[in-house]
Amino acid sequence: MTTTADLHRLTGAYALHALSGDELVAFERHMAGCEPCAQEAAELSATAARLGLAVTVPPPDAMRARVLHRVSSVRQETPDALTAVRTARAAVRARLLSRWTLAACLAAAATLGGTTVWQHQRAEDALRQARSAQSGTEAIAAVLASPDARTRTAALGGGATGTVVVSREQDKAVFLVSGMARPAAGKVYQLWFDDRGTMRSAGLMDSGRTEQAVLLRGAVDGASGMGVTVEPAGGSREPTSPPVAVLGFPA
Repeated sequence: MTTTADLHRLTGAYALHALSGDELVAFERHMAGCEPCAQEAAELSATAARLGLAVTVPPPDAMRARVLHRVSSVRQETPDALTAVRTARAAVRARLLSRWTLAACLAAAATLGGTTVWQHQRAEDALRQARSAQSGTEAIAAVLASPDARTRTAALGGGATGTVVVSREQDKAVFLVSGMARPAAGKVYQLWFDDRGTMRSAGLMDSGRTEQAVLLRGAVDGASGMGVTVEPAGGSREPTSPPVAVLGFPA
């Protein structure tokens, strides 16, 4: 049986899509109630996705034809070979690095690969994106690690879970969400500070992700809570729809 301690160590494998069916189900069930694991998995997924873009290149035109030609001549792996592969994967997962070490390794690999594949301008763009992502991750981590950080979690409907983490000392807040349905085409989730009944924009969420950690834009500045609404792409100056989530800030 997979223990809770084992599940805490699977964030890296989850971010890299390396979990088997049973492990995936168990970890996602665990993550729904474990804010640290949800945050760690979200950060690693974002890092892997963004840095993976830095080494992405289109396949050669002839690759499809070569693959289809080879399919008929490649021998299928035997059960023993498949067992060996699964055993090797399990060993790799058992030796997964910490989240920061893994992120550093991904960054180094992306940098080395990008310098040999991309043209200069595209490499510069990737570097700016990586720096921006790193800056955002560091800001989120600073709030989560703040000694005065306080959290509040609520069910958001449709099986989604949201957690707000507030640091009054840093005057910042982070919103963590898991299992949130993607908005309709042309729409986006917008975050708001609740200034005692007056809603102040706190930025937009990533419409393509159901799990993410977002640093609310701007200072908490005495806000009593936060809300999430569905807005037209690009966001709105004030809410134009009823909130899909409302969370009061912890005292």
